Amino acid sequence: MKLHIIKWERLWWSVSALFILGGIIAMVISYSTFNSPVRPGIDFIGGTRLQLQLACMAEGTCDQSIDTGKVREILVQQGLNGSIQVLEKNILSIRSKNLDVDQRTQLQQILNEKIGQFDPDTVQIDTVGPTVGQELFKSGILALLVAFLGIIVYLTIRFQFDYAFFAIIALFHDVLITVGIFAVLGLITEIEVDSLSLVALLTIIGFSVNDTVVIYDRIRDNIEKQPDISINEVVEISVNQSLARSINTSVTTILPLLAIFLFGGETLKYFSLALIIGFVAGAYSSIFIASTLLAWWRNRTFSLVES
Repeated sequence: MKLHIIKWERLWWSVSALFILGGIIAMVISYSTFNSPVRPGIDFIGGTRLQLQLACMAEGTCDQSIDTGKVREILVQQGLNGSIQVLEKNILSIRSKNLDVDQRTQLQQILNEKIGQFDPDTVQIDTVGPTVGQELFKSGILALLVAFLGIIVYLTIRFQFDYAFFAIIALFHDVLITVGIFAVLGLITEIEVDSLSLVALLTIIGFSVNDTVVIYDRIRDNIEKQPDISINEVVEISVNQSLARSINTSVTTILPLLAIFLFGGETLKYFSLALIIGFVAGAYSSIFIASTLLAWWRNRTFSLVES
């Protein structure tokens, strides 16, 4: 079956535009709420994260999930204004300002009395200073910018500048969709982003540009082999020649990530989710965005030269 991507290019662009627009709206709302386009974790803003698990969970005797309203009342009584998240119904995650040992001990005692007995062996405590958090954020953004610059230089040398330009457009597409979805999830389900999220974005960039390079390489080869056919035909032929490879690579990569998301635990759950979203967006942009934009540009340039 032949995929007619040029014929439906406006549809592909519209689908991407809708996802990106929705993500940008969510990022604007998030920025007005958290002073960040996504809900930031303590890795970036500093503070203490306290995670506790009800003892009844290990015994399988828990009757109902933790009431976040009661937890919020306890935090207010203690003069704390943090975020609350319930994981798997019986795991409580609290993020607040930096707490010393006495404050944490007192909070745990009150939670044990009013919420239920928590298993002391499962307590997890993470503390990050605000200065360290800002340095992590700056370093992560710098890494992303260096990656984009390196990709532009590499693709310009290997292909031509217009190839590099539209490959970068496709990468921005993948990053915006991934960040936008996490902005939505942050507003709806209080999912926070941490330093692993930046690692996920760098990984998505590498995966996406690899897929785009394969298709662009095929386009360049077909232009050299068949110089008399139109760029639209070249793109259609090249994409269809690379389609099976792109789909197989994406599916075999996403399947283990899906397993990690479902069974890998809380630490890697949202890291794998970011990769799944980014890899799907990357495969889509390589096939439907980067190639069609290149064909559109070449047709436009050819028309201007003729006129």
